[in-house]
Amino acid sequence: MPLALNTPSTMVEDIVSKFKQLYRSEPIVVRSPGRVNLIGEHTDYNEGFVLPAAINKEIYFAIAPNGTQTMRAHAYDLEESADFSLENVQRSQIGWANYLLGVVAQLQKAGHQVKGFDVVFGGNIPIGAGLSSSAAVECGLAYGLDYLFAYNIEKFTLVKMAQKAEHEYALVMCGIMDQFASMYGKRNHVVKLDCRSLEYQYYPFDMADYRIVLCDTQVKHSLASSEYNTRRQECETGVALLQKHYPEVHSLRDATLDMLAQHQAEFDPVVYRRCTYVVQENLRVEEACQDLERGDMTAFGQKMFASHQGLQHDYEVSCPELDFLADLAKKSDAVLGARMMGGGFGGCTINLVKLAQLEEFTRQMTQAYQQQFNITLKTYVAEIVDGTRLVPIDFSKKKA
Repeated sequence: MPLALNTPSTMVEDIVSKFKQLYRSEPIVVRSPGRVNLIGEHTDYNEGFVLPAAINKEIYFAIAPNGTQTMRAHAYDLEESADFSLENVQRSQIGWANYLLGVVAQLQKAGHQVKGFDVVFGGNIPIGAGLSSSAAVECGLAYGLDYLFAYNIEKFTLVKMAQKAEHEYALVMCGIMDQFASMYGKRNHVVKLDCRSLEYQYYPFDMADYRIVLCDTQVKHSLASSEYNTRRQECETGVALLQKHYPEVHSLRDATLDMLAQHQAEFDPVVYRRCTYVVQENLRVEEACQDLERGDMTAFGQKMFASHQGLQHDYEVSCPELDFLADLAKKSDAVLGARMMGGGFGGCTINLVKLAQLEEFTRQMTQAYQQQFNITLKTYVAEIVDGTRLVPIDFSKKKA
């Protein structure tokens, strides 16, 4: 789903204009953001902590009821339309439609009557960069339909529906972080999410003098999915071993570095390194939150560098392209912190960059990456924004 990188105001106008052209009615407009994860990688399925934030790369929806039993949908960036009966919702051969149909199916399962509606959606979330465009689509539609038909569903329930839509219709067994961050984002704050209890807490993130810059390697190595499953198994193996000595250890969330050290001789060395990384990363998230409370962005950045080292050497989910970018960023005085973000083996590094040196940083990274790999680096500058919301725009005003 390649998305055109328009500015938000023109994007909203274009999407609403397309909606009116296609469906001849006045829509509501919903904005649903993608997300980054500042620190806490591969901790989610180990019931640990993550620290995501919603960013200003977003999907916009124009939606209105149409008085039928049909969903009429238009993917703005693909210039594709499709109609679906709401009386027998099932997976489609049209990839983008499954994200929408999955949400409708979850609402129906929960006993809500989904009446016919029209929707046009599109946005500026770069696809394949690991910014969770799919979660933004699911959350945006769930939020829009809840508002349109006055279901009054709790926000957290909408998040779980969006996650289920991904599981059952997109067939991706994602954790809950992406949908949660998209829906619960708060401007200039990160969200510490406990992936076991699903309790959460906001921490201020000082964006006055800094920007988040994503450097997209433009690569995705084939190892990604198979190695992801292997890592999960390795973590489970470590937990099973620790449980023999510590019955209270139900996941690596419960393990300590001391427990691991006490029984290192019993571990396969690879499994030991995997478990060590996860335990350390959970500690880093908690310490990073303390840094934010103190307003110490330099200390926070150091945790990001340490996270990358762990992902590279202990968890071994990085790749030469990611390591090159992370190492280069570490040498730059423009950068407070940098690490790979996401599952690994490609995708983006996330960098905390001084605003005053933003252009210089981008130029240096792009030039060096081109020389090293002969690939044009894509960079995205992100600000931290609120989660899924209605867009309060008066579309009755004509463009000047």
